[in-house]
Amino acid sequence: MACESNSLQITEEVKRVFIGAGCNRIVNNVSWGASNLVSFGAQNAVAIFCPKTAQILITLPGHKAYVNCTLWLPNSKFAFKAKHMQQHFLLSGDAEGVIILWEYSLVDEKWRYVLQVPQAHKKGVTCITAIMVSQQEAVFASASSDGTVNVWEVVFPSTRGGDCKLSCSDSLFVGPKPMVALSLAELPGNSKQLVLAMGGLDSKIHLYCGERNGKFLRACELKAHTDWIRSLDLSLPVYVNGETSLLLVSSSQDKGIRIWKMTLQDSSANSKKQQTSLASYIKGPVLVAGSYSYQISMESLLIGHEDWVYSVEWQPPSTSSVEEIECFQPQSILSASMDKTMMIWQPEKTTGIWMNVVTVGELSHCALGFYGGHWSPNADSILAHGYGGSFHLWKNVGVDFDDWKPQKVPSGHFAAVSDIAWARCGEYMMSVSHDQTTRVFAPWLNNTSLEREESWHEIARPQVHGHDINCVTVIRGKGNHRFVCGADEKVARVFESPLSFLKTLSHVTSDDSSFSADIQAGVQILGANMSALGLSQKPIYVQASSTPTDRSNTEGFDTLETVPEAVPVVLTEPPIEEQLSWHTLWPESHKLYGHGNELFALCCDHEGKLVASSCKAQSAPVAEIWLWQVGSWKSVGRLQSHSLTVTQLEFSHDNQYLLAVSRDRHFSVFRINHTGTDEINYQLVAKQEAHKRIIWACSWNPFGHEFATGSRDKTVKIWAAENETSVKLLLTLPPFKSSVTSLSWLGLDSHSNRGILAVGMENGLIELWNLNSGMGATGHLSVQNASLAVRFDPFLCHVSTVQRLSWRNSQKSEDTETVQLASCGADHCVRIFRVTVS
Repeated sequence: MACESNSLQITEEVKRVFIGAGCNRIVNNVSWGASNLVSFGAQNAVAIFCPKTAQILITLPGHKAYVNCTLWLPNSKFAFKAKHMQQHFLLSGDAEGVIILWEYSLVDEKWRYVLQVPQAHKKGVTCITAIMVSQQEAVFASASSDGTVNVWEVVFPSTRGGDCKLSCSDSLFVGPKPMVALSLAELPGNSKQLVLAMGGLDSKIHLYCGERNGKFLRACELKAHTDWIRSLDLSLPVYVNGETSLLLVSSSQDKGIRIWKMTLQDSSANSKKQQTSLASYIKGPVLVAGSYSYQISMESLLIGHEDWVYSVEWQPPSTSSVEEIECFQPQSILSASMDKTMMIWQPEKTTGIWMNVVTVGELSHCALGFYGGHWSPNADSILAHGYGGSFHLWKNVGVDFDDWKPQKVPSGHFAAVSDIAWARCGEYMMSVSHDQTTRVFAPWLNNTSLEREESWHEIARPQVHGHDINCVTVIRGKGNHRFVCGADEKVARVFESPLSFLKTLSHVTSDDSSFSADIQAGVQILGANMSALGLSQKPIYVQASSTPTDRSNTEGFDTLETVPEAVPVVLTEPPIEEQLSWHTLWPESHKLYGHGNELFALCCDHEGKLVASSCKAQSAPVAEIWLWQVGSWKSVGRLQSHSLTVTQLEFSHDNQYLLAVSRDRHFSVFRINHTGTDEINYQLVAKQEAHKRIIWACSWNPFGHEFATGSRDKTVKIWAAENETSVKLLLTLPPFKSSVTSLSWLGLDSHSNRGILAVGMENGLIELWNLNSGMGATGHLSVQNASLAVRFDPFLCHVSTVQRLSWRNSQKSEDTETVQLASCGADHCVRIFRVTVS
């Protein structure tokens, strides 16, 4: 990605290393394209991931509201028409009714914003469906909560970057009960006529007919389901025993799946006599389209799911079919349900009765299930997305028989990510979120490849909580891996790494140095179990692991709601969602009581001796900063200075000072002195009103007592703690275009005091600034000028507020040309960038 640059210190090379994000928890959000890429909504962004590498490749900025649905043109259903297409297209619709068309070039893998569909819906888009008429032409329809369904014809450009021709064929008002499921198809024997099936809150399936660029007329409706229609899918034409027909599969919240058949009626009077058999059809209405008529009948009712069936999808035709002819439609249906299973249905060869031939997932009552299921273009893989923002992928690895095995998928948070922290040596990155989880992401070395490629994956989920988590800090110093986190509760919680994670970490990094030191500490805890209320996590001891306790409820309560027993294991490959959810928890070792409100900020000093914490506050007594001694976890100080919430805390790199910034527009600098005993002496050195609005962020220079502050007033200021009594303003950076919400200072050269300041903003964009020093009046090197080094490409950045920035190492080592920057945002994403520094 190209970046704007005017400095020699940072080259133009800023590359994406990793994106972690969860899927928006809504139906119709995911689409598997003929390009073999998967699209999904992640807050206001459209995210694209590659199933082969299990990596998110890019997020597309453009929407101003939650992305409700995405659809590839062509998707896996029309992959047979995409053999020679150099550009693929993607539609995305959001909660404000906006639909955007994107272009993806297969040649150079670049994305382009093409257009926003005019005449946006007045309310959120609920569903988008489309058919590829040819390689250059498609028809798509969109439904909305405003009770309208719009049909559009789009002609794609013949060359990359050309203009798309978009025309509205029709706009249908369907009444006060909106449609949430759509499907389009060409009628067999009459390719000029299209049939549009729609279903929604009135529990009926409505069929409309019309020409590609003409009006759509209501043809008939099908009544059978007893609850909301959730999914519809029309097949390609089916030719059986001389009959030409079209199949429609529908699913509903009534837990049932129905297959409808539309048979082209012979215009001659001598129509074939209907045969009576087990597969005899219940006759329904006749659909008339121009001079053609189609007898509709219900072919089958599929019962097997135990909860709402959110999606049904016909298996895509084989891509080996001859291009541009009507393809063979496989008699196979994929369904996904809230009972946490996906099923493949096929007719039995002799009787023709539809049977469930494959079931994947787990029939579980502990968590809600799947919002949708999708076929890969060649139908050898199936993908589900679930209530926890998670993906679940199975691949058929059998040769002579079906053998569906779970595969790696990308993962991430499904709500705003509030804080991140690097491990003490940078081995992994930890993130916390309002989705009430703490997650660990690490680079997994792929030793099977010749180049020993490194790919990042989620390797553990240390905490699954019952409150939104706001802040986290990793304990520095020697000993076992530990972290402290604060949530929307008055208690800070301390967690300690179990043995299973330490062994996994040594396998991940292929480095036994950190592991061997920790193993000597005698870690006796193998893992942790989740409590029934999802708050405290209880340890599983090594000696007790061989005899798991019976946690089933024997007191007559509903045993379906019991929490499963955790089975901590050493991971030898990146884990899948089922392992992460239950088996990678860390035990909670301490609770830190003292704050009067919900925790908001945490930090640890660089020796691992002190932790500072703050909470949400509207008065000076509540806005106290508490100091905790690592190890004994006693409260050793209560620092008073601010009158409103302290938004960020950070210790200077020599641990002499603690910097705090607050909603009250002031910063405070405290002098911290460690006495010989366990006591801590602290003194307020300076307090100053630094900005005109809330101060959101601060960061120390790793080489001295200079620090930066960033505010809602769109400014960043550089300060110096010159002596033990005062702080001096050194520099104010030029105003930014948006509120500054995060800062992180990287030291480049200790001799010249050069550094880079990473600045994250409320609009999701990130900039890097060079900070150059000169000799000050006091005879010390101090920052004297700043220049913009890099403005990140928007396609690399967040689409909502950047909550936190953090360099992997605070100082650049002399033997490396690249450094890594981590970020997290309100767009549910954690990101890692590689920056080349000369």
